[in-house]
Amino acid sequence: MQVKNGNTVSVHYKGTLNDGTVFDESRPRGDTLNFTIGSGKMIRGFNDAVVGMATGETKNVTLSPEQAYGSHNPEALQLVPKQAFGEDFVFELGGMIQGNGPQGTFLAKVQEVQEENVILDMNHPLAGQALSFEIELVSVETPTTTTEATWNPTMKKVELLGIAKALGLPVNTKSTKAQIINALGA
Repeated sequence: MQVKNGNTVSVHYKGTLNDGTVFDESRPRGDTLNFTIGSGKMIRGFNDAVVGMATGETKNVTLSPEQAYGSHNPEALQLVPKQAFGEDFVFELGGMIQGNGPQGTFLAKVQEVQEENVILDMNHPLAGQALSFEIELVSVETPTTTTEATWNPTMKKVELLGIAKALGLPVNTKSTKAQIINALGA
């Protein structure tokens, strides 16, 4: 069976940069990566690479920055007063800082250290980079047939949206009823 939208998959993967540096790998952790195709939980290029694969298949893909974590955004640099950190905090140029801000937890790279301030790069650490993945599809689960069989075109949009989201289809509240029905029928 080939993977399609709405399937829940388990994969092993190895991610490398252009220079061959491994930035992430599932096997040493002993756990597969599990996600629902089309749910928006994975970077778009990785999600799309798994579509069409069959259990046991291994695929090598290279994703452009736009298919991965996006281009490096110069507007994501933030000037932060050093006093926002503890007195004993040591700023290391290029070092990573994890903290809490108005939008929640963040990870940032120290871009520049000034006398009173520090400039933090709030981009994802892999933004602007092409990423290569070796992906092995370990298993595929199809949505339950009861969920698939419970919708029909006469249902209200909100009901159809709930079913489509449960199946991991790429729809949202801005989708029209026709778009949701089309996604469910695919």
